[in-house]
Amino acid sequence: MSERIRVACVQMTSRQDKASNLERAEALVARAASTGADVVVLPEKWNLIGSAGDYRGGAEPLEGGASVEAMARWARTLGVTLVGGSITERRDGREKLSNTCCVFDADGALAAVYRKIHLFDVEVGGHVYRESEAEEPGTEPVVAHVEDWSVGLTVCYDLRFPELYRILALEGAELVTVPAHFTTPTGRDHWHVLLRARAIENQCYVAAAGQVGETIAGKPAYGRSLVADPWGVVLAQAPDEETVIVADLDKARVRDIRAKLPSLANRQPDAYHAPA
Repeated sequence: MSERIRVACVQMTSRQDKASNLERAEALVARAASTGADVVVLPEKWNLIGSAGDYRGGAEPLEGGASVEAMARWARTLGVTLVGGSITERRDGREKLSNTCCVFDADGALAAVYRKIHLFDVEVGGHVYRESEAEEPGTEPVVAHVEDWSVGLTVCYDLRFPELYRILALEGAELVTVPAHFTTPTGRDHWHVLLRARAIENQCYVAAAGQVGETIAGKPAYGRSLVADPWGVVLAQAPDEETVIVADLDKARVRDIRAKLPSLANRQPDAYHAPA
């Protein structure tokens, strides 16, 4: 059993040129693997960022898609578990696309698939974002089982919905990954506090890999990828550039915190009557 693992988060600036994004991601994943990482996390939509039309044009199926095949190859060749951030997925018989996170084990096999549940339909910093214009929400939480760890999968805007993280924790997640493309206004004020809160509330590690810089002209991404431990301590944080950050995780840390401050065990579900 792997009590300790090393996790690496890739921070990059993806744009409309898919081939360029794949080339850059491959180099950064290789750099992450060279640190001795067991698990590598890519950011949200690492292979293509653009307009709704760009996403429709660049969407891929999971079977035979260039980005999916590349991720499987990287995982197999480098011997790492790859949490593939997210890509825009085209599914047969569905009008809208999915924002999909694929996880590949160290043999390059597809270990889990999660489709982003919460779509970013907001107005911030004078800009309007409507993910639902091209995408449909996922319908279920997913916990992947890799490297003898239980890894909860989320994507970006999911971070604002603590009920999802609680479900993942109750389903055994010891680490939750957060591939993201956070805006600068929301990132500046909310990124750190939300990530640390999710880690503290659920007494698990959180590894967040973000986009950084001008992925879209006039809409800079916040970056500051980070890894937090179950006490909310930030173990690693990225500067404002394309890079890789690394942190070592220990299951004993999770067990110790959950034993000494047993907030998960002290839940009283019978007393909760939240409206739907």
